[in-house]
Amino acid sequence: MSQVDSVPFVDLSVQWRQIHDDVMPDIERLFAKNAFCLGPWVADFEQRIAAYLDVKHAVGVNSGTSALHLAMIAAGIGPGDKVLVPAHTFIGTVWGLIYQGAIPVFCDVEPDTATIDLKDAERRMGPGVKAIIPVHLYGQPADMAAVQAFAARHHLVVVEDTAQAVGARYDGRRVGSLGAMGCFSFYPGKNLGAAGEGGLVVTNDDAHAATLRALRDHGQSRRYTHDIVGYNYRMDGLQGLVLGHKLPHLDAWTDQRRAVAAAYAQGLGDLPLALPQVAHGDHVFHLYVVRTERRDALKAWLEAHGVGCGLHYPVPLHRQPCLAAFADGAGDFPVADDYAAHGLSLPLFAGMTTAQQERVIDTVRAFFLGQS
Repeated sequence: MSQVDSVPFVDLSVQWRQIHDDVMPDIERLFAKNAFCLGPWVADFEQRIAAYLDVKHAVGVNSGTSALHLAMIAAGIGPGDKVLVPAHTFIGTVWGLIYQGAIPVFCDVEPDTATIDLKDAERRMGPGVKAIIPVHLYGQPADMAAVQAFAARHHLVVVEDTAQAVGARYDGRRVGSLGAMGCFSFYPGKNLGAAGEGGLVVTNDDAHAATLRALRDHGQSRRYTHDIVGYNYRMDGLQGLVLGHKLPHLDAWTDQRRAVAAAYAQGLGDLPLALPQVAHGDHVFHLYVVRTERRDALKAWLEAHGVGCGLHYPVPLHRQPCLAAFADGAGDFPVADDYAAHGLSLPLFAGMTTAQQERVIDTVRAFFLGQS
């Protein structure tokens, strides 16, 4: 075993130490300017991440869930409309369409990538389906060429859920820039994480951008003139500030994540584990999810030996109590159920040391090979 005492599932202090000295003077300036809601640091971050993603517009909001909600409104999704979504994802993927009175149509996911299975989606197509939300799950892009062809054939709006895949590329383009709109989460544990909640909608459509900017700020086109029913979904100035300081580090942090994933693949490849597969473009490894029928026993073993781990996500959408009405009669989702029952997320974060990686590998190997 490695000499490291324990390994956390994620350690965000590594990132903080890298940006601390640059961030603190700016926080002083933010307080001096009272720039707490939107403001210059949010505007600067929006401009710089739009350039990073190669899109015309980036609209900062207060969470990834809010981003998806506003994207549904901008896409014209309303009561009774149906939206195709993968059954295996975080529940935030569907809140926005449900808030609009729309109906999620659950689809199974691909065995190798856990992204939406378009063959299953084809079987579930029917009257009233207006949009599709491909989720770039765990940092693995969905097959966007196939999604776009599918959407064009059925006249669907494509809204990307890019909450876990900021910086990933598909066919040379950043994910989130491929659909009508792309939605991001900056929850602290994400690859690009804020100091709290934060989100973003990106688009190349001028009309969508204007609608999104009004919607996030009480429906205002100018101060105290509310043209449409809006929401208080503004990004905090502090989050824009922190994200602006983290953005220049993102590619280096992504390379570190990929290096950890490569070490895991080499160290665990001979064990009876289903390891993540890289397909449909590149992978930014927000999570490193392995699958085994002994998932619960492996989880208990790791935790007993000081290695953090996580479950993403043990209850798929079609089995969530609050979504039961939408799943009734929807049929089977065998791959989504397999990921839910057998998936386990191993520690993976930017700045993870070689010793920590070895400790994880050694502990997993000890479980399967019967070593004490």
